[in-house]
Amino acid sequence: MDSLIWFYSGILPETVTTGVTDFMTTGGFLDFYIAALITGSILGMNSKVLMKIGVRYFLPIFGAVLGAMAIAALVGLLIGFSVQEAVLVITLPILGGGMGAGAIPMAQVYSEFLGNSPSYYISMLVPALALGNVFAIIFASLLNTLGNKVPSLSGNGQLIPGFKMEQKKSTFDISKMGIGLLAALLFFACGHLLGAIISLHPYAIMIVLVAIAKIVNIIPQNVVEGASQWYQFVAKTWTLALLFGIGVAFTDLNAVLAAMSVQYILLVAGVVFGAVLGAALLGKAVGFYPIESAISAGLCMANMGGTGDVAVLSASKRMQLMPFAQIASRLGGAIILLLAGLIIPLFI
Repeated sequence: MDSLIWFYSGILPETVTTGVTDFMTTGGFLDFYIAALITGSILGMNSKVLMKIGVRYFLPIFGAVLGAMAIAALVGLLIGFSVQEAVLVITLPILGGGMGAGAIPMAQVYSEFLGNSPSYYISMLVPALALGNVFAIIFASLLNTLGNKVPSLSGNGQLIPGFKMEQKKSTFDISKMGIGLLAALLFFACGHLLGAIISLHPYAIMIVLVAIAKIVNIIPQNVVEGASQWYQFVAKTWTLALLFGIGVAFTDLNAVLAAMSVQYILLVAGVVFGAVLGAALLGKAVGFYPIESAISAGLCMANMGGTGDVAVLSASKRMQLMPFAQIASRLGGAIILLLAGLIIPLFI
């Protein structure tokens, strides 16, 4: 059902499209939503488990990059693409963390090394990014089905054995949710203020701030409960509206349709599958559940950043993995930009 919102977003009247796009972008609804999920889900974690997961999480991200590049090169050679095309034009933009933090700065990197204007490279990168996002959502749904059929591969939203949200089964308390809302906005504002000084995405900085606050246990319990309740309320009531807005504001169907050759589709699918396989294998090696590792570290590297994270986690019914999805999208995307600068000279 959720995927239909993405594919049929292009049939709406222009006035509706403009209004929804303004609400999602300049209105800041996406930021508001993700801030609630990051703050509430991290504060709801067990702090010891959070410390245990942190360092090891970059290994499945590394596995996703290796797996995607290896499968892309193999499939590319089999269907007539060069390794250079498979890696630079397809794989890196898919793994790059979306448009604003991925494809646009990547196009500037390509322009510096290879010549031509950044707009020339953006027109090449966007179709791979958009189609990769579609496949990421499809694979997320398939992995959820696989987890239901093979329970040993899945933690049902838990990244490692013993990881769980510290949620109490109680009715929503409006006063507590108000406290949670303020906490989310405070961390979000701090992330953006520090983002003007530190060359990291504000979401990445926000994740670090919330994680540190949780680990050192400086957040009062009523704030933790409020943030957790606000997170649950937002996830339960606004996800469908957000997915609709993402489909209208951020999905370029023309770019996807323009790339609809069998060879291109196979190559993009191979990249996403490689990210899933690499993240699952290295995730399993460090003690993570393979499906949760594949979804958060693999598919959330292969989607369109924050908007793709919401769609992927919704399709896989694992919204509680949002903090790790954001790490993969934001910090992982920064790693891809660095990697692009190192790889491009090898192909010149």
